[in-house]
Amino acid sequence: MGRTIGVGVVSLGWMGRLHTRAYKALAEKFPEIPADIRLVSCCDLVEENRKLAVERLGFYTAVEDYRDLICNPDVDVVSICAPNFLHRDISLAAAEAGKPFWIEKPMGINAEQSREIAEAAEARGLVTSVGFNYRHTPAIEFARQLISDGRLGVVTNVRVWLLADYASDPHGPLTWRYDPERAGAGVVLDLMGHGEDLVQYLLKRRFTEVSAASETFIRQRPKPLKGGIGHAGWIVSDELGLVENEDYCAVLARIENGVMCTLESSRVSVGPRAEYIVEIYGTDGSIRWNFEDLNHLQVCLGRNNGALQGYINCMAGPEFPEFARFQPGAGTSMGFDDMKVVEAAKFVQGVLDGQQYGPSVADGWASAEINDAIVASCGDRTWHDVMPVSGRTTFDK
Repeated sequence: MGRTIGVGVVSLGWMGRLHTRAYKALAEKFPEIPADIRLVSCCDLVEENRKLAVERLGFYTAVEDYRDLICNPDVDVVSICAPNFLHRDISLAAAEAGKPFWIEKPMGINAEQSREIAEAAEARGLVTSVGFNYRHTPAIEFARQLISDGRLGVVTNVRVWLLADYASDPHGPLTWRYDPERAGAGVVLDLMGHGEDLVQYLLKRRFTEVSAASETFIRQRPKPLKGGIGHAGWIVSDELGLVENEDYCAVLARIENGVMCTLESSRVSVGPRAEYIVEIYGTDGSIRWNFEDLNHLQVCLGRNNGALQGYINCMAGPEFPEFARFQPGAGTSMGFDDMKVVEAAKFVQGVLDGQQYGPSVADGWASAEINDAIVASCGDRTWHDVMPVSGRTTFDK
């Protein structure tokens, strides 16, 4: 099998379980990767989750303190799936121990924390991964190649919106996600960061300037009595607490080479469940992609097609990057979990090769700088420059 890679997963919520499944799937979906994946340790504060990790998911051991996991000599790589406010300390500990890590976005609650994480990893020369999973959708990879090949002509403008309903119920629990001390900004960090990274990845260009406005529509929520997994399973009390970050944000942005961009994001929209749409417009064509229909890409090429002018609906198939690893032909769909398997593959192969293949901590820092500029603009209602970052970004490769 090749080298044994011992895995440690910090926090076994929904995302931690998804990381676990992704590691397990590598032997089947990416058999050429010369690694024997071993689930060494899981860290979680909840006893029930630790028991699940060992008895059902295949971890050798489970611990309460992430430092015990990181210091375990059998742990070679670390997945960081804890809430936002814990990301900095856990990732800095992993970097100090010289262990590559796969961290969910946002890397920290602001750009300062993200910079610390990125610089610590870069100083040790670590291969990293950040959870910008939508990059790895075959339709997105195919669209990126179309844009890179000049099939859309000169890109002029971009529209992105990420509308979800996961927080639309005013009786939903007042979790850490609504507390700036623990989450940072609200929907800007939770959803809009994905849109920013998709745009930079598709265009291979960075955001340079933003102007934004935000609003909180549900200002109070019931305090929880019992925690759940992700957004589900919570039990709430009758006592209400304040929501202190934004439900909605709209952004007007400038991108390198004169490209204009609009972004909109909401966590309280009733109707869309996870309507994450990217539209790229050029002088000779355009593309549209919607996560809710992730196996399709709408493409318009050319300006002089007469009565046939307009979009064709391309269904993802074996011609699209990585699709054939999961399904034999067009019409049989891939899903969200498959994107994380691709992400895991890029991370593990990168660790073996000493190369940065997937989204890096520098990419995570770049997104954080956009987010900080957006939050600042919402505060003073002026345009803000997006600060450039150092390190091994991959969106522009």
